[in-house]
Amino acid sequence: MSEVSERIAAALYRIRETRPLIHHITNLVVMNDTANVTLHLGALPVMAHAREEVAEMVGMAGALVLNIGTLTSFWVESMLIAGQAANERGIPIVLDPVGAGATAMRTATSQRLLERLKVCIVRGNEAEIGALSGSGGVVKGVESVQGLENPTAVARMMAEKRGLVVAITGRRDYVSDGKRSLGVDNGHPWLTTVTGTGCMATTAIAAFAAVEGDFLIAAAGGLALFGLAAELAAERAQGPASFKVALMDQIHNLQPEELARGARIVAIPLD
Repeated sequence: MSEVSERIAAALYRIRETRPLIHHITNLVVMNDTANVTLHLGALPVMAHAREEVAEMVGMAGALVLNIGTLTSFWVESMLIAGQAANERGIPIVLDPVGAGATAMRTATSQRLLERLKVCIVRGNEAEIGALSGSGGVVKGVESVQGLENPTAVARMMAEKRGLVVAITGRRDYVSDGKRSLGVDNGHPWLTTVTGTGCMATTAIAAFAAVEGDFLIAAAGGLALFGLAAELAAERAQGPASFKVALMDQIHNLQPEELARGARIVAIPLD
């Protein structure tokens, strides 16, 4: 996968050269962490949620993150306003359907955003994507407690149906645009010990999407960078708290050539 590795390394270089603004309408649990991940990657974060300003703010952005982790009806309206403005300007939208499948409101909101907006990338765990695609999976709170039998097929099917890129994160991350599918094998088990790492991965994907127009490559790049940083962080951490600090340091310090060497991305053939 040398070509893909070279492209994601080049994308990381462009992030740090151009410093795109990433507009987040995101949840209260992870807001500070996702802002810091954005900064450490080399991009600029803004967390603007008010309906009165989101359309203006997104006009300055390179990508828009919509994350339903701490969902309210007011924020849903802000997401729709911001998303419509992003669509009008050709700004990519990355959706994180946190807890879809756990409650009717979360599932319906995710479906509404997918139907009303042109979303470029949706990133979720197996249960969340399973709930949105009708393929099964069980969510407890916002955690996946029962996955999918064939996540590759589900990602491909949903991507083809919706006309977007689907990224399913887990032990192996599966990414598909309906025609091409990739597996990303970077990561570390300690990512499950820190709240919000999935949301942080979504932010990494958005930063790549701001500079890489092939959203399959952008999704794989964000996930490979985040997973590789976790591997490097685990080598020096003593537990979850020091792991989180080391993770932030590694995201900041990771160089494009290191990403190209360390990314473990594989092509997954069609069945």
